[in-house]
Amino acid sequence: MTIAYPPGPRLPRIVQTAMYAQWRTALLTRAQRRYGDVFGLRLVPPYGKRVVVFSRPEHIRQIFAADPADLHAGEGNRLLVHVMGEHSLLLTDEAEHARARRLLMPAFAGSALRGYRTLVEAIAKTHIERWAGRSQVHTLDRMNDLTLDVIMQVVFGMTEETRRAELAPRLRRIVNINPIVFFGWKYPRLQRFGPWKSFHDNQTAMNELLYREIVQRRAHPELAQRADVLSRLLAFGSGENTSDAPLSDAELRDQLITLLLAGHETTASALAWACHELAADPAIQDLARAAALGGDDKYLEAVLKESMRLRTVIAATGRRLTRDMTIGGIDLPRGTIVSTSILLAHRRTESFPDVARFRPERFLDGSVAANTWLPFGGGVRRCIGAGFSIMEGTVILREVLTHYRLSLPAGVTGERARIRNITHVPAHGAPVRLTAL
Repeated sequence: MTIAYPPGPRLPRIVQTAMYAQWRTALLTRAQRRYGDVFGLRLVPPYGKRVVVFSRPEHIRQIFAADPADLHAGEGNRLLVHVMGEHSLLLTDEAEHARARRLLMPAFAGSALRGYRTLVEAIAKTHIERWAGRSQVHTLDRMNDLTLDVIMQVVFGMTEETRRAELAPRLRRIVNINPIVFFGWKYPRLQRFGPWKSFHDNQTAMNELLYREIVQRRAHPELAQRADVLSRLLAFGSGENTSDAPLSDAELRDQLITLLLAGHETTASALAWACHELAADPAIQDLARAAALGGDDKYLEAVLKESMRLRTVIAATGRRLTRDMTIGGIDLPRGTIVSTSILLAHRRTESFPDVARFRPERFLDGSVAANTWLPFGGGVRRCIGAGFSIMEGTVILREVLTHYRLSLPAGVTGERARIRNITHVPAHGAPVRLTAL
């Protein structure tokens, strides 16, 4: 195979890396305009040294449909290993990943989602009624609190507010991690100083909380009757596959922190963006409110999906080639990171007419084709919590819209994105004015 990486920015690696970490949208959109739909980036650890970016549907389909043994998603996302752990569903591949997915999947199947819905409705109602009397809220903060409460109760079954209050601040500190911490993980000595010490100390304290919860739950006298994810994993152990060994405490810790972090932050960001877009477009908000009052979850779901498209929260998925491969007609060597750019895919005018317009109806008229809308990834690595996230987001939007009318505060005409750890969130917290109905 003759190796010739596709062209890309000529900036020094460290400059490309800094832009990718903090100004990713600008870097990717400018590179696409200059070099086309496939281009290369040269980065420094913890990112891949050679990254090739794809955004065309046919290329994304090829990547998602490929043999998982040839494209390791876990190896393509090593940036998260110091947060999620070596056993995280997001960071393992092949047999280990398949086993963890088999054990976790029943907790997010359709029957389980129906059981969680009542809990989500109750939590959403409690939180959103607390907004009463306020003229304005920053929806990113409020949605982070709400979805964190949901995921702690769904994953852990933590009904005692004092226990949730103990864990929540630890999780928030991880969510708000300074990107400079990513680059210090190569040097363990930095754990004694500044932000790296703060991160290490927080991780240690959070691990103690998680392991304590695992030990206490193992001893619970009615474990088999509990419906939370941790109890399911402990009670049913090997699931339907008798060859599977139950998850160890270390594996449980890594899966739990993955579910806690991935299960609330992305949904919270999507909901904050949705509230901003609804506040900016009274006509669509009126349609959404009518849907909420009439029990039309399909339209509310379309609002959430369009928010996830227009305001992409996770920019990309990455996979590391374990052998030389040809993707999109380009010969690439083993070790290359192939990035399916969700951000660029969501901005393709060929896939989404009126691409810059917030138009939920596109998710109701059958015009959204496969491999064009990708907030949960795809293939065998598609997020197992996708169904839960959509259900939760729809329930929360219904509560918001049946309690309040949303509008933008005086002087606010738009909202830009900023990168918080690996997610794109509203830079100013997506503030909205509230008018009680």
